[in-house]
Amino acid sequence: MRYSESPEGKKFGRNECVLSVFLFLANFLILMAWVFAFIWINSMRIDGASFNEYVAQNFNTLVYLAASVFVLCMIVYFYYFFEDRRALAQPKNIWLVFLILDCSLVICYFFGTFFNVYSRPVAILALLSLMLLGRRDAIFLNVIFALLLFSVDHFSNFSSVNAFEKALDSTPLITFSAGMIAIFVGSKVKTRLRSFLTGFAISIPIIVMTCCIEYDRGVQLFYLMLYGLEAGILSAVFFMALLPVFEVLFNSITDYRLRELTDHDAPLMREMKERAMGTFNHSIVVAHLAEACAIALNEDTALARAVAYYHDVGKLRQPEYFTENQSGYNPHNELSPELSVDIIRAHAKDGYELIRSKRLPKILADVALQHHGTMPIKYFYAKALKMTDGELNIEDFSYSGPKPQTKIAAIVMIADASEAISRTLPNRSPEKVENAVREIIEERMDLDQFDECDLTMKDLTVIKETIVSCLTGVYHSRVQYPKLKLKRKEEEETKDNG
Repeated sequence: MRYSESPEGKKFGRNECVLSVFLFLANFLILMAWVFAFIWINSMRIDGASFNEYVAQNFNTLVYLAASVFVLCMIVYFYYFFEDRRALAQPKNIWLVFLILDCSLVICYFFGTFFNVYSRPVAILALLSLMLLGRRDAIFLNVIFALLLFSVDHFSNFSSVNAFEKALDSTPLITFSAGMIAIFVGSKVKTRLRSFLTGFAISIPIIVMTCCIEYDRGVQLFYLMLYGLEAGILSAVFFMALLPVFEVLFNSITDYRLRELTDHDAPLMREMKERAMGTFNHSIVVAHLAEACAIALNEDTALARAVAYYHDVGKLRQPEYFTENQSGYNPHNELSPELSVDIIRAHAKDGYELIRSKRLPKILADVALQHHGTMPIKYFYAKALKMTDGELNIEDFSYSGPKPQTKIAAIVMIADASEAISRTLPNRSPEKVENAVREIIEERMDLDQFDECDLTMKDLTVIKETIVSCLTGVYHSRVQYPKLKLKRKEEEETKDNG
C-alpha cells in the first residue's frame, strides 16, 4: 500500500482504533452530505420540486440510501482493519481514501447530470487508487465505488433527470469493468503520456456495453459511443490533473513523483552536485546497485533508486569531513576520534531532518536514518584504541540506528557499504569483489542488522550476486592505451612542404 508514511508506521492500539472509527463516521457524513446535495440540485430541476417535498415523499428510499452508503463505508473500514491495521493508525490515510471517493463521486455526478450518463469518467477512482494506494486496494475500492455509484443512481432522484434507465441498471458492470481495465493497463504505465493513452483502453468496455444496451437507438447510438470514448479519456485527464494535488496534500509516493525526485535538477540533487560531488557520484552508483537488487527481488525499483539517491544527503551539512569529498586535506587528522565519530554518524540523522524539512516522502528520510543501522565506525574505534590503554565501549563509536525496517533499506545498507569498499580494492577482480561483498553481508548478519526486516538468506544471496555482477561491470578492467602522440594533418603537410 503506497501511503505517505513508511511501512513501520504507528501501531494500531485502542486510541488509534477509536480515532479511526470516528474518522470513518465523519467521512460517512461528508459523503452523505454530497449525496443530499445531489438530491437538492436534482429536485430543483424536476418541475421546481423542493428538497423537502422530495424527502417527505421518498423518506424510506433515502433511509435505504443512507444505510447502503453506511454499509459500504463499514466494509472499507473492516477491509483495512483485517488487512492493514497500521494504515488506519495514520489519519491521513483515511482522509486520502475518502477524498478519492468524494472527488470521483462528485465528478461522475456532474458529467452524468449535465452531459450524459455514459460520459461519466467512472475509472478515475481506479487510476488514483492504483497510483496512491496500490493495485490490491485499487481493485477493492473499485468494487466499492461501483456499488456506491449504483446506490446513488437508484436511491436518489438522479434517475428522474436521466432518460437512460438501461444505463443506470448497468452502472455496476460499466464502472467495475472500466476500472479493472484502468488498473491492469495503468499498472504497466510509467509516463504521463501513456497515462493519457490509457484513456482509450478504458473507453473500450464502456463503448462495447453502450452498444449492447442502446443497440435500438439508431443514429443516436453513434453519439452515445462518443460519450463512452469521452468517459475513458476524461478518466485519464482528471487522473493526471488530480494526482499532483494528492501527492502534495498527502506527501504521497508515486512513480511519477519518484522520477521527479531523482532528476539531477531536483533541489537536493543539485545542491549535492555543487557542494559534495563525491557523495553525489557515490549515490549514483549506490542507486544503480539498489535498483538492480530491487529488480532481482521483485521490489519497487523506482523507490529503491530514489531512496539510494537521498540516503547520504545528510553529508551536505559538513561535506568536507567525508573522504569522497576531500582533495588531499583530511580535517579528521586534527580531531579526536570521539569528535570525528560524532560528525560521521550525525549524517544519518541530519539526512532524516533535511528530507523532512523539505516535505519529501517520509520513506526517503527513514532509509537515510536506517542505512547504517547500529553498525560500529571501525576506523575511529581502532584509532581510539591506539590512543588509550583502557577498554572502550564500542556503542560510543556506533551509529544510533534504527536498524533497517524494510527490504529496500537493507538493500541500500549493503549497496552503500559494497560501493565504498570496492573503491579501496587494489584488485577489482570478480573474486576479490565477491569476497568483499560477502564479508560485508556476513558482518551485518553477525551484528543482527537484518533482524527487523523480512530479509531471507535467499534474498541475501541474490543481493550478493547482483551487487558483485554490477560492481565488476562498473569497475571493469580496460586495455592499456599505447603512448602515441598524434599530430594534426595540417602540421604534417607543413613540415613536409618545409
